[in-house]
Parts: sequence; structure tokens; C-alpha cells
Amino acid sequence: MQEVEDHEPRMPASGLFRSLSNLLATIIAFAQTRLELLTTELQEEIQHAAGMLVWGFIALLSAGVGLVFVGVTIIVVYWDSQRVLAAILVTAAFVVLAVISMVVLVMKTRNKPRLLDATRTELLKDREQLESRR
Repeated sequence: MQEVEDHEPRMPASGLFRSLSNLLATIIAFAQTRLELLTTELQEEIQHAAGMLVWGFIALLSAGVGLVFVGVTIIVVYWDSQRVLAAILVTAAFVVLAVISMVVLVMKTRNKPRLLDATRTELLKDREQLESRR
């Protein structure tokens, strides 16, 4: 009869340990899923940024060289008659292009989606689900 009394307290304890073990396994699986999503998003962001940098550099370099040659050509064409005016207009065109480029860059920077947006959204959903269960 004493064995029965000893087993009764152990049964809830083993059930408690099993529940805690299951809870820990669930938390680890949850964290692993979120970490995998985070690393996938980071890899995508890095690849996207690297591609944008390379192609942006190529575009800027090509456009810059092309514009310099267009400016030199305009000045050479008007060298005998209006070289000062041609030089001023070419310089003004470069300044206007620089200002327009800066405005476009600022607008694109402001409209960029947040970093790790999908991860943040999933974590917010998880938080809301946990809070709704309380």
C-alpha cells in the first residue's frame, strides 16, 4: 500500500516533466523556424544590395563618362563662337542632373521596405496569437 502512495506523487511529476519537455521542444522548433526565416531574409537582402551596388556603380561610371564626353563635344562645337556660354550651359546641366539624382535617391530611400519585414510580421503574428490565448 505504501508503494501506491509513492507512485501517486511521481505520476504528476513525470507528467509535469513531460509537459515541460514538450513545451521546450515547441519553443526550440519555433525559434528554429524564425531563425531560418531571418537568415533567408538576410541572405536575400545581402544579394539584393550587392547586385544593386555593382550595377549602380557600372551605371554611374558609364553615365558619368558619357556625360563628360557630351559636355566636351558641346564645348568643342561652340569653341569659336560661344565657348563660355557653352561651358556654362554644360556645367548647369551637370548641376541640374546632380540635383535631380539626389531627389530621386532620397525618394527611393524613403520608400524602401523595412529590413527583415517578413520576419517582423511573423513575430508580430506570433505575439498576437500568444496574447490572445491569455
